[in-house]
Amino acid sequence: MSEYDTLFVGGIKSIRATRRELTDIMVADSLAARSGALPFPKLVVASNGYVIAMYHKDAEFRHLIDQADIVDVDGMPSVFATRLFCKEPLKERVATTDFIHDACRGAAEKGLRFYFLGSKPGVAEKAAENLQNLYPGLKIAGTRHGYFTRDREEEICRAIVEAGTDLLWIGLGSPLQERFAVRNRERLAGLTWIRTCGGLFDFYSGRVPRAPQWMQNAGLEWLYRVIQEPRRLAGRYLATNSSALYHLATKTHD
Repeated sequence: MSEYDTLFVGGIKSIRATRRELTDIMVADSLAARSGALPFPKLVVASNGYVIAMYHKDAEFRHLIDQADIVDVDGMPSVFATRLFCKEPLKERVATTDFIHDACRGAAEKGLRFYFLGSKPGVAEKAAENLQNLYPGLKIAGTRHGYFTRDREEEICRAIVEAGTDLLWIGLGSPLQERFAVRNRERLAGLTWIRTCGGLFDFYSGRVPRAPQWMQNAGLEWLYRVIQEPRRLAGRYLATNSSALYHLATKTHD
């Protein structure tokens, strides 16, 4: 990640970029990939409280994140931490659920092709349809649900490449999506980015609502999600929030 302007957020080397700047990088990388100057796709992941906590707890997960070419910061608590501890704080949160809009605009303008991989059957397809309605001209190379075994990965990657994909958005949840990305980077030669995206397809298919804007701005989107899915998420956030806050307070610096 040395080619980018970076800082450490909760101990993770992260890019200091706005959504617009990240979109410009995406477009430039796509031109490089199409010219053959980018032999393998870049791995682009997002860091939030859960990722920060697991990064310091789990050696395998830390190894996966350390192999990313770009780590952007998705989480207002992380942005707040940079304002407290950095001379040059982050200008904004680069939430994947917000960045997708910038990425779609850039892709539609430059003719880039997205592939959506993940979630339950039909969800990625519906998310693609909704985003194409929002951004006429957006090209979707294909979609596929996230229910498959490891022995199908070579076949899936071949289909993604043959579809003429520029950017693969993969929403399998952590750490499955990061494992898939690292394991299959060479099989996806010719692509620009492998972009992990968690529950993105659930949001844009209409299955899961986003938090109100005031909760997003206050760094409370996690709380809204817990209220929506308490059985699945309450334990996860209780286990990781205090750890993430500790690492944000002690390992955030320029």
